[in-house]
This record gives sequence, structure tokens and C-alpha cells, in this order.
Amino acid sequence: MQTPDLFIQEDRKPFKISHDMPLASRMRPRRLEEFVGQAHLMGKGEVLERLIHQDAFGSFIFYGPPGTGKTTLAHLIAQVSHRRFIPLSAVTSNVTDLRRALEEARKFLSRGERTILFVDEIHRFNKAQQDVLLPHIENGTVAFMGATTHNPFFSIVAPLVSRSQVYRLKSLTVEEVRKILEAALKDEARGLGKKGLKLEEGVLEYLAHFSEGDARRALNLLEMLDQMQSSESKGQPLSKEMVLKLVQEKPVHYDWDEDEHYDTISAFIKSVRGSDPDAALYWLAKMLEGGEDILFIARRLVILASEDIGNADPQGLTLATSCLRAVQFIGLPEARIPLAQATVYLACAPKSNAAYLAIDKALEAVRENRVQKVPAHLKNVKAPDEKGFSYQYSHDFEGHFVEQDYLERPQNFLQLSDNGYELEMAKRLNAWRKYPKKTFEKPFSKPEKI
Repeated sequence: MQTPDLFIQEDRKPFKISHDMPLASRMRPRRLEEFVGQAHLMGKGEVLERLIHQDAFGSFIFYGPPGTGKTTLAHLIAQVSHRRFIPLSAVTSNVTDLRRALEEARKFLSRGERTILFVDEIHRFNKAQQDVLLPHIENGTVAFMGATTHNPFFSIVAPLVSRSQVYRLKSLTVEEVRKILEAALKDEARGLGKKGLKLEEGVLEYLAHFSEGDARRALNLLEMLDQMQSSESKGQPLSKEMVLKLVQEKPVHYDWDEDEHYDTISAFIKSVRGSDPDAALYWLAKMLEGGEDILFIARRLVILASEDIGNADPQGLTLATSCLRAVQFIGLPEARIPLAQATVYLACAPKSNAAYLAIDKALEAVRENRVQKVPAHLKNVKAPDEKGFSYQYSHDFEGHFVEQDYLERPQNFLQLSDNGYELEMAKRLNAWRKYPKKTFEKPFSKPEKI
């Protein structure tokens, strides 16, 4: 199937591509055949590729990192479908713009022409603005397409998500980014083919790695290198050192309240829990480089020290809380050191979630069953008819242990692991549990101690 040119207007005349436009805009794919990446969606026979060519799609939400082709894909779909295409940006548009576009779509539908309404950065619309779309999607006035870098299941209202098919776009591979860069270097009409940009061996590969799967970033860097060669290098091939000079430092894609935040802290915690200090340090470094709140990291280490290590190594919680205080006290950049120390210690410590499981079982027992009364011999103040029940003070007995009930109905919540210090705890507990429990009804001769 021959797909039409992306740079074609409604009157079928091509847009004029100006070299004043950024390289990334000039090199935007004109046809589906030029689209690079997302093989899981756009590969031959894959679901989205079939829906596009059959013009059988409804409403879509494209979700993924920057520079992966979300907006480009929406434009290409519109061209293939031959539907009217109304693009909006949630950054610059408001409800008035949205209602005007929907009214326009309604008028064209009455003439038998269908419309695609595309909203870029859809997560920027608030709930009320997103709700405006719902009835028009429901009655078929528009086929809706949205693009977002934020997880739509958190950032977009549930009714809109339920009316749309969500497709997740992935970061481009190094090979895919390199292919895009090579196309820009060769293209004489839209790219840098006439410029004669010279790059040392390995620079293109380095750019592809450096861009972190973002085609727009890669093309922007390539364009800046072209400008640098024109002004500084006097025709000499550009090196990796020139790339570093240009960008100063490698950008790390990281958001503080969306997927990258939650996914990275999840990977960090699971690496510590899984006793892999190297992986844990890597995710810690990513969070530090991405600007994560260091107190958030330290607090999560405190939680982990109890939840995943517990009494297998009681020193873990001490170290984690000390790390939290140190981080509060010294701040960055030095705070990276106690954070790394605590991360390594906890990753290498013996693991147990016995305390975590035990308290959850105890809470379940309190919530779901009749709450037990405090046995008379354990009460602080006894009623007159309870005076005969005496508490036995453990330290007055051999081994600092005495047979005695502490619940009306005995429970067994704690199951210690066979790891670390819990081995010693289990030996004592198993010995104590061999004794039958009993309530002493005779007054104890010594004064009671609370």
C-alpha cells in the first residue's frame, strides 16, 4: 500500500521544508516506511501496523519516553487513514480550543468526513478538560489520539483510558538511533548531506549511546556538531571530546513523580533485597544523578532494613537510621557516601522478613476476629474479683523465663528464618515454646512488677 507524504496539507500541496527548522523537525518521517523503531507495534504483521493499514482503529493513547515517535506516529496514521486531522497541544490549548475542535469535527462528520483529534501531552489537561472529550469519543464524533510521557493509568482519567487502546512506545535502541543519524547525514534535501559533516570513527555510535534512546536529542546534538564544525574545527573531523565539550554532561532521563521515579526505586529496593550490591549501587547512582530526594532514598533504606533484613541482622536498622540522620545533616554531594555504605551493608546482610510477616498476621487477627481481653494477671489495675491472679516476674526464675499465658487464646504469628542472628533467636524461642503455658491463680508472694 502506497502511503501518502506526511508533509501534505488538506489541499494535497506539500509543505515547504525550511532549513530554518530544526534538524529533528526536518527529518521527521514522511511515510510509514521511514518510521524507525517500535518493532513490537509497527513491525510487519504486528497489531498496530495491521490496524493502520486496514483503517480499523478507534482511539489510541501513545505512551513512552521523549523522542520515541509518539507525535510522528499520530501524524503518519492520519495521513494513511485520509481522515481529517486536528492537532492540539495540552500545553498551549484550553477547553475553548478543545470545544472548537470538537464542533469542527461534528460538522465534518455530518458531511461524511471523519476526524482524528490528536492531543499532545494529554496528561497536562486536568480532569475537567479530559472529561470534555468523553461524550464525543463515545458517540464517534472523533477518533481520539493522545500522546504522553506519563503513565496514563495514573495521569489520565479512567473513563478516557477505558475508551482508548494504550500502546507503550519503548526507548529506541542504539542501532535504531544510529540509523536515524545516518539518514540525516546522507539526506541532501532535508538533512546534512550537503554540509559534508566529518566525524571521527566511533562518534556516531557515541552519539547514539549518549542520546539514551531519544531520537530528537540525538538529531539536536548532531545539528549542534555541524554548527561547531562550521565555527571552530575548520573542516577537521569532530571527536568524542568535542561531543563532551558540547554537552558538558550526560543527561539522565528521570522524573520525580512518575514512572522513572517509581520504577527506579523499585529496582533499587529489589536489588538490595536480592543481595546484589552492584546493581543496588547502579540504581542508587541513577537516582542521585537524576536529582532524586536523598531523604526519600534514606527513608526507604530504613523501611527495608526492618522489612527485608529484620532480626537476621539487627544492626541493619541501626545503620539505616544512622544513614538517615547523616543524610539530613550533611546533604549532597557527601551524602552519597553514607547512602552507598548503607546500601552495600544492607545488600550484603542476611535477609529475613519474619517480623514484617508476623505483624501483618497479628493485625489480621485483630481486624478479623473478636479482640481478646487482657488476661487478669497481666492487667495493671485489677478488679476486686481478679486479685487472685498474679503476674509472675520472669527475672525471678531460672533462665529469666517462667511458664505463663500472655493471651487468652494462644497465637503463633512469628516464624523465624534460618538466617543470620535469627538462628540464635529461634533456638531460644523453640526452647521456650516447649513449655506448656498456664495461668497462675494463686497470689504471688513477692510484690508484682510492671
